[in-house]
Amino acid sequence: MISEVTQDRMATSSIVIVGLGMVGLSFIEKILEYDTAKKYTITAICEEPFVAYNRVGLTQYFSHRSAEQLLMKPEQWYHDNNITCLMHQMATKINSDMKVIESISTQDADSPTAVVTTTPYDICIVATGSSALLPPLKAVPGLDLPGVYTAKHAAVIGGGLLGLEAAKATSDLGLRTTIYERNSQVLARQLDSEGAAMVLNEIEKLGIQHNLGNPPVAFMSDSTKDGSQYVAKAKLQDGSVVDHDMVVFAIGISPRDKIARASGIDCHSRGGILVNDLLETNVKDIYAIGEVACHHDQIYGLVAPGYDMAEVVARNLTRDVHSKGLGKARQPRLFKSADMSTKLKLLGVHVASFGDYFANSKDIRELLYRDPFGAVYKKYIFTKDGKHLLGGMMVGDTKDYGKLLGMSKSKRSLQIPPGELILGVPAGQGQGATDLPDDTQICSCNNVTKGQIRDAVRSKGCSSIGEVKTCTKAGLGCGGCVPQVGEIFESELKSMGKVIKQNLCSHFEYSRVELYQIVQVKKLKTFAQVMDGAGRSGRALGCEVCKPAVASILASLYNDHVLDHSPLQDTNDRFLANIQRGGTYSVVPRVPGGEITPEKLFAIAEVAKEFGLYTKITGGQRIDLFGAKREDLPAIWERLINAGLESGHAYGKALRTVKSCVGSTWCRYGLQDSVGFAIFIENRYKGIRAPHKLKGGVSGCVRECAEARGKDFGIIATEKGYNLFVCGNGGAQPKHAVLLASDVSEANCIKYLDRFLMLYIVTADKLTRTSKWLEKLEGGIEYLKKVILEDYLGICDDLEKQMTYLIATYQCEWKVVVDDPARRQQFRQFINTDDTQEGIEFISERGQRRPADWPKENVQLPPSPESPKMDPFDTQVRKEWICVGKTNDFSKDSGRTIKYGDVQIAVFHLSNGSWHATQNMCPHKQAMVLSQGLLGDSITESGISKSQPYVSCPMHKKNFGLQDGKCLTPGDEDKYKIQTFDVKVDEEGRVFLLLPPTKTLDDILATDKVIIHAKDMQDKFEWQSSVEFVLPSSPCATVACGQKELEW
Repeated sequence: MISEVTQDRMATSSIVIVGLGMVGLSFIEKILEYDTAKKYTITAICEEPFVAYNRVGLTQYFSHRSAEQLLMKPEQWYHDNNITCLMHQMATKINSDMKVIESISTQDADSPTAVVTTTPYDICIVATGSSALLPPLKAVPGLDLPGVYTAKHAAVIGGGLLGLEAAKATSDLGLRTTIYERNSQVLARQLDSEGAAMVLNEIEKLGIQHNLGNPPVAFMSDSTKDGSQYVAKAKLQDGSVVDHDMVVFAIGISPRDKIARASGIDCHSRGGILVNDLLETNVKDIYAIGEVACHHDQIYGLVAPGYDMAEVVARNLTRDVHSKGLGKARQPRLFKSADMSTKLKLLGVHVASFGDYFANSKDIRELLYRDPFGAVYKKYIFTKDGKHLLGGMMVGDTKDYGKLLGMSKSKRSLQIPPGELILGVPAGQGQGATDLPDDTQICSCNNVTKGQIRDAVRSKGCSSIGEVKTCTKAGLGCGGCVPQVGEIFESELKSMGKVIKQNLCSHFEYSRVELYQIVQVKKLKTFAQVMDGAGRSGRALGCEVCKPAVASILASLYNDHVLDHSPLQDTNDRFLANIQRGGTYSVVPRVPGGEITPEKLFAIAEVAKEFGLYTKITGGQRIDLFGAKREDLPAIWERLINAGLESGHAYGKALRTVKSCVGSTWCRYGLQDSVGFAIFIENRYKGIRAPHKLKGGVSGCVRECAEARGKDFGIIATEKGYNLFVCGNGGAQPKHAVLLASDVSEANCIKYLDRFLMLYIVTADKLTRTSKWLEKLEGGIEYLKKVILEDYLGICDDLEKQMTYLIATYQCEWKVVVDDPARRQQFRQFINTDDTQEGIEFISERGQRRPADWPKENVQLPPSPESPKMDPFDTQVRKEWICVGKTNDFSKDSGRTIKYGDVQIAVFHLSNGSWHATQNMCPHKQAMVLSQGLLGDSITESGISKSQPYVSCPMHKKNFGLQDGKCLTPGDEDKYKIQTFDVKVDEEGRVFLLLPPTKTLDDILATDKVIIHAKDMQDKFEWQSSVEFVLPSSPCATVACGQKELEW
C-alpha cells in the first residue's frame, strides 16, 4: 500500500536529506544561510525518535541522562525554519526515475505489509552515516551471545579515540574496565609510541587496565540460574582466559549504504557510496556526504570532513542564488580531501595531532619536547631547512593547536626559528592569530575558521566578542579559542578603520582606567551618578560587568563600606563571604603573616563545631571554614570578632594574605624578622580594594620558604635589608615576580610598595592581575622603576597621599555589620518568614560535613513522579494574588527571596522602579541563588536598550531574562529556562505575586525536590552499575574497509 507526501513545487525545488545526524543538520544550516532567494524547501527523513543530536558527546549522556542536552537544535528550531522532519521513517529506496524516496515506519520494518510512504525530491542528499564495526562471527566466536545482564567488568576492544572514550564511559559507570588493542600502543592513528605511552600512563592513574597486542579472539558464556547463557569470559590471543561480562567494540565504522545498493547507486566493494569531487553519485541529483560517502577510495570517520562535505554541496546548490559570490569565475566548490587533524580531551588528557603528523622522509627534521613530570609531550615535524612546519602531535599541552595547524596548512615560510614554537616566542615577535590564513581552523569544537570569524565582523556586522560567538559558534565549546577569536575580532575592526576601545561594557564607552579618572575628577560617589555622568544612558540598569567595576573604583577612591553599594556587588562582596556549592558560604578570618594565638585557634574551633563547618588550612597560612549558611554569617562573625579576629577579605578583590616564613625569630638561617614585617604589611594594606586580588610574601632569607616571588609583591631579606619584587603570581599561569629595588630598608620598602600598589589600582584594567598589568605596561619593569623609584612622572606624592587615606579609613567590614541590626537583616534567607531551607544535602567525609557531589556534567534531575498532570503555569490553572511583603522589604536594584509553600521565589525591584519575580533555583546547577544575582540589561551605542532586564546567576554567570525566563548566555539559550511570575504593587505599598495553589507549585518546584540529594546521587551510581547492554543479533558488516580514518 502506498501513500504520497505532496509538496508545493511550483515556485521552489525540494531537497530531501536521508538521515538527520550531525552532518545532515550541518547541511541544513548551510542551505538556510546561503539560500537567500528561498529557492529550496527542505525535508529530512530520520529513523530515530530524536532530531539531530551530538553523537560525539554520547558518552557524556551517562552523567546527566538527558536526551535534550544532546540535541544540537531543539525541535522548535526545525519548525521555525520550515524544515519538515519525517521521524521514525526508514528510507528503503530512491527511485531516481520517478524522483521519489520510499520509506517505511521503523515500527513496521520487519512487516511484509508495511505501508510505503513516498517523498518527492528534486535534490537528494544521502547522509545516513555509519554503523559500529564488528568483526565477523567466524573470526571471533561468541559474538552472538545475548547481552542483557548486570555488568561488573567491561572489555573495551579498540584503543583508538572512540575506544578510550568508551573506556571512560564504562569506568564512570563504576565498572572495572580493561582496554584491549591489537597494536602495541593506543592511539596508533594519532600518536607515536612515546606520546601514546604518556597517555597510557595517565590512563593507568584512573584505574583503567590495558592489554596491548593481545586482543580477545573468542567469548564464552556462563549459564545463569534461569538457564540462560550470557557472555562471561574472553579468550585472548595468547590463550589466556579472563572474566568479562560486558564487551564494547570500538574498532571502526561500517558505512550505512544499504539504501544506495537497493537503488542502483554505485558503492565501493568495501562499503561506502562512491562520489566525485562535487560529492555527486553516479545518479543525477543524488549526493552523499559524511561517513557514508567514499571519496577517492577513502571514508572519513570524523565529523569535521562531513561538515566540509556539507559546505561544498550547500555552496554549489546555491551558487547562482546566494549573495556571497564564489570568486570571479563563480566556479563550483570541490572536495579534494579532508584535514584529519584532531584536538580532543581523552580521559582527562589533552591530545592533538595536526598536518602530516606521521611524515617520514630523509628530508624532514623533528623537534621533540618531553616533560614526564608534567605529562607533556610534543613532536613537531619540519622541512629539513626548518622553513616549513609539516605537522606534529601534542599530549598534555595543546593550547597552541590552532596556531600550529594554521602554520602547517599555510604555504608561507616560518618567520621564527622552529625552536621558539616549543621554547616560547619573545614578547611581540611571534605569529598571532592575525597572521594565519583564512582557512585556519580557530575553533576545533565547532569547526570555525578564521575566515568565518572575519566574515562575521565584516559582512554580518558583529560588533562584540559575544556577537561573534553567537553568530559563528566559535568559543562556545571548551572556550580555549576565545583569545584568538578576540585577536581576530580586534584586528578586523582595526582594518575596517574602526577605533578599538577597551570599553568597560555596553553601558560605558570608557575603559576602567578612563572611568576611574572621570569618577575621581567629577567626584561621583554613587552608581547612579556615574551612569548619569559617564554612561551612555542614565536610564540603563548596568550589568554584571560594570557594576562590580564601578564598586571597585568607588572603594579605591572613597573606601566606603562595601554594603553601602550592595546592589553593585557580586554575591561574594554582597554577603562578605565566598559563595560555594549549594549556595553556602566560606568564612576566612584574617591571620596576619600566618601568626595566630592558641586562644584564637580555640575560638575558630568552637565556631566551626557549633555551626557544623568544614575546616581546612589554606595555602595562604590561614583557616577556611566552609558550609556556612547565609543567615548564620552575622552570628558566626560576632563570635569571631569578640575573640579578636577580623575579616580576611577572601571574598573581595583586595589584599588576601602576606605569607611569611619564621625568619630570624626561629630559623637558624634567617636574616630579618620576616614574620613581624609580614604582619605589619598585611595590617597596613588590609581591606584595600584593587582591580584584582592581591597576595604578598616575606621570606627571611634567599631560601624563599614564603614563596614571595610567586606573589603580586614579594620581599626577601638580605644582610643589608630587603629585595622588593613585584608582579608575580601563582595559579594556572605562574609567573615569577621581578626585582623592583634591592637592599632597601623597611621604610623605603613600604614607601615603594605604597606607590606601586596605588599606581596599579589607578591604571590597571578590570580583573587584571599585576603580572598581566606589567606585561601591558609600555617600557615594562624599567619604566616602572623610573616611576616608582625616581618619581619620573611627578605623581608619587599623590599616590602616597591616596594610600594614606585608604589606610586611615580602614574598617573591619564584618564588625560594622555585626554592630548594625539593619545590616544584619540583609542576611535573612526569606523576607516573609524566619523558616530556613538547605540548598543542598550534606554528607559526611573524613569526619566532616561537605555538600553532596555535583554530577560531572550539567545537572539534569528527572521530573518528580508525583508531578501533577496539570501544568501549574497553564493559563487555565486557577491563580490568585498573594501578598509577600511591602516595598520597603525589597531594596532597589537587587533581589530578595520569599518562601511560598516549599518553593523559593526571587523577587526583584529594579532601579527603574519595575518589579519582576522568578524561581530562585538556577537550573544550571540546581542552586537556590538567583535572588543574589546582579541585575542588568544591554544597550546600544546610542543608549537604547536592546535586551530585556536580566538576572546574572552568581554561581556561573548564566543570564536569565526577567520577562520570559529565557537564558540569554550565548550557547546556552536552548539549554536552560526559568519560570517567571507576575508582580503588582498596591497603593499601600504591598507587593503581590500571581501564584497557583501551594500544593500545585510544590509538586514542580519544591526545594526538597529540586536540590541535589546525597541519596539521589548514590542511587544514581548504584543504578548505573547495572547496565542493560544488547548486542545486535548479527554483525553489522563482514569486513573492514581497511582505511585508517575509520577509527573515530
